[in-house]
Amino acid sequence: MKIGIIGAGFTGLSAAFYLQKNGHKVTIFEKDPNPGGLALGYKEKEWNWTLEKHYHHWFTNDNHILNLAHEIDFPVIIKRPKTSVFLDGKSYQLDSPLAILSFPKLPLLDKLRMSFILAFLKLNPFWRPLEKINAISFLKKTMGEKAFSMLWEPQLKNKMGKYATEISLVWFWTRIYKRTPSLAYPEGGFLKFANALASKIRNGGGVINYNSEIINLSDSQTAQITYVKNNKEKTEKFDRIIVTLPSFLFLKIAPDLPESYKETLVRLRGLGATNMILRLKKHMLEDNTYWLSICEKDAPVMVVVEHTNLMNKKHFNNEHIVYVGNYPDPHSELFIMDKKNLLKRYDPLLKKINPDYQKNIISYDVFRAPFAQPIIPTNYSKLIPPFKTPLPHTFLANIEQVYPWDRGTNYAVELGEKIAKIATS
Repeated sequence: MKIGIIGAGFTGLSAAFYLQKNGHKVTIFEKDPNPGGLALGYKEKEWNWTLEKHYHHWFTNDNHILNLAHEIDFPVIIKRPKTSVFLDGKSYQLDSPLAILSFPKLPLLDKLRMSFILAFLKLNPFWRPLEKINAISFLKKTMGEKAFSMLWEPQLKNKMGKYATEISLVWFWTRIYKRTPSLAYPEGGFLKFANALASKIRNGGGVINYNSEIINLSDSQTAQITYVKNNKEKTEKFDRIIVTLPSFLFLKIAPDLPESYKETLVRLRGLGATNMILRLKKHMLEDNTYWLSICEKDAPVMVVVEHTNLMNKKHFNNEHIVYVGNYPDPHSELFIMDKKNLLKRYDPLLKKINPDYQKNIISYDVFRAPFAQPIIPTNYSKLIPPFKTPLPHTFLANIEQVYPWDRGTNYAVELGEKIAKIATS
């Protein structure tokens, strides 16, 4: 079959890779100049490695993407970083049972209670009963008011904003059940890994059209994609089309979708991502923390991630690379605020974390994505769109369908494997 794939993120790339292995001809269309999707990377001239515009890593049980890396013989680095929370102006390590029991801000009984619930979620493989339960209600009741309000409520609200009260316990469960203390990272960065996968696809006869914007997808008797590349409009026909874009973008390029189906997609909601990247002369997180969750209520920042506390700073000209991350509503002012004013917004909190960080700034930039985090309310399984769309030759495979898992390149690869089989069966 001749198959067109819209999007060169890891779902599109992995779908193309596995389709090609089974003898199909693939053509990928991507509006950006490089592959990777939300894991898209860039490189400053002083660096040896690329860096993701939005922080990424793998867990050591992310078998789908780790197996893919092994299959294409791509090296992977495994490290055990430090994870902490920022609370009342101080950082506390909170990434192991011992660290929880040593946490000084809660009485022993509260720590034991919280540890029991986290252990239950970590060991429980059954997610379906949990999707009917509201996360905030469950955590407040089972962990106790003090532990919940101190640690989990601010994290939920800082991340999910106005949607925090709707979130299902399944979403929280995935973040406990699946995570591992050690992390994995592709040597050289995600862009290098994506390019290696893209090279395998091209070497196998596949075509990847970068800088190509899709303006129309039509599918009745013939499935075809109309796109613009180098200011020229072109149309290609396919036996099957796989769309890996977020649902709201699928709606924009496929006007022939029936209204009833459009309504099912409109019900799906999500948050965007805003990441400020600071290039510093010295540490931001001086205790060598990699991941710092902000537990202060109404904080302007959700997380601070010092990438070079995971990967060696020698790959980045000995600079200290720090992400300052948020998941705002796509209509938030954070999406239009220039980087100078955004840093002003973040500055009071960042100074609490490191009073001298401003003196060490080499440069900084801001990257944004309109869709990065699906909103997962209770009973989300009833909202998930099927892979087969009402268009006879068109299939949808995107981040909103990896449920019960949360977003991530591992699940993008798993989805690519799955859609490659479904679209050709």
